[in-house]
Amino acid sequence: MPQAAERKALEKSLQKLNENMVTLAELSELAIRKAIDGLTRRDAEVAREVFTLDQEVYGLQLEIERTCIDLIALHAPVARDLRTVTTSLKITTDLDRIGRYAKDLSELTLQFGGKATGERADVARIREMADRTIQMVDTAIDAFVQRDAESVRNIMEVDDAVDRMHDEIFVDLVRRMEDRSLDTEVGARYILVNRYLERIADHAVNIGLRVVYMVTGDWLPRVRAADRVKRYPK
Repeated sequence: MPQAAERKALEKSLQKLNENMVTLAELSELAIRKAIDGLTRRDAEVAREVFTLDQEVYGLQLEIERTCIDLIALHAPVARDLRTVTTSLKITTDLDRIGRYAKDLSELTLQFGGKATGERADVARIREMADRTIQMVDTAIDAFVQRDAESVRNIMEVDDAVDRMHDEIFVDLVRRMEDRSLDTEVGARYILVNRYLERIADHAVNIGLRVVYMVTGDWLPRVRAADRVKRYPK
């Protein structure tokens, strides 16, 4: 195949990959937003919609993986094109996990049923954590779509705040279960919600770091929060 035709075929395949990645990102973000909305309002119908979204995310992930493999096998991309393909392949896993955690949250919504009706005040701090987590996902996804590395360079510091909230919420839930001011079964499920949100934030960090690599070719080092405080004291 002539070089110009080969390049045109590569660009067409990359465009298709990008379009599918954008769709996958939108589906994953919609899933987590619906999952939190369903949990907050104890809406079983909304929770079940997330199950459908999770299946759509998984199906599209498989299609993107096939596209990436074909791109590498047929076109042997290099430099930025290769980074785009390999990064997309990695990010699909993070987006799929976000969709899966959204499904897990919706399963908890159905398990709560009417039992937690009197406990809804307890979800206020978790809702705050959920809002921060969704914002992280939104920022990471927008960075990928816009190819904007600068907007996610500080995403690990943003994650530190979510981690602190996770720890504080966990301690508070355990304390309240111990003094019986919170039903043990309800509290245990809130602990799972808390954990799922923390993991979703971690996947947002993964996406952000991969975007920086895709755009610049540089890997930001993963530094533990405690080590960052030692290195860059306030």
